[in-house]
Amino acid sequence: MLFKSLLLQSDSLLLLSQQDIAMSGTNEISIFQLVSQGGLAGQVIIIILSILSIITMYLFFERLFSIKKALQEETYFFNSIKDFLHDGKHSAAIDLCQNTDTPIARMLEKGISRIDKSLEDISTSINNVGKLELSKLENNLAIIGTISGAAPMIGFLGTVIGMVLAFYEMASSGGQIDIEMLSKGIYTAMTTTVAGLIVGILAYISYNYLVSKITKTVYKMEAISIEFLDLIYDKKNR
Repeated sequence: MLFKSLLLQSDSLLLLSQQDIAMSGTNEISIFQLVSQGGLAGQVIIIILSILSIITMYLFFERLFSIKKALQEETYFFNSIKDFLHDGKHSAAIDLCQNTDTPIARMLEKGISRIDKSLEDISTSINNVGKLELSKLENNLAIIGTISGAAPMIGFLGTVIGMVLAFYEMASSGGQIDIEMLSKGIYTAMTTTVAGLIVGILAYISYNYLVSKITKTVYKMEAISIEFLDLIYDKKNR
């Protein structure tokens, strides 16, 4: 008798679990369905956010490759510059700088071209070229920073528009509150906020990562510039 009751209870639990799985399967909804049910305004917002995410990824990798190129090791290059300057081969040193496509090479090229000037003049010319190279490294970085702030606001705008439309439909129905219609309008409108936050967070992380890499590049440029000026100073005071 006890065994029979336990068997009946297990059968009922199995039946309930199967019903729950069936209900959860019918309640599942894909991201595409959420976007498609968001109305024309929501779809436009999602398209804009998708374009912003593509721009963010393109600019991030484009800047990252440029910064990595500027951060590449310059040991052989700088040692060759030292040897050329020690032997008085200024033209050979300038040719090597021109054939090396890095910010540091362009800075040293300017310094070597003014090697007959005063040390202060050489330092000023190197610093001026360094500022130009820094502006090149920071190119399009402001766009990523703007996207990191604008994307969440654009997403929130889509949510506000969706909420307005949901309440408008409820008011147009003669004051009859349809909970299903209202909840559907709310969760489809919230998809734009989620999408905006995702794009904004992605752009924010990308921006700060690139800023840290540029800061590291600037430190390296300054270190080599100081070493180069010390080399010129020692050469002039021999």
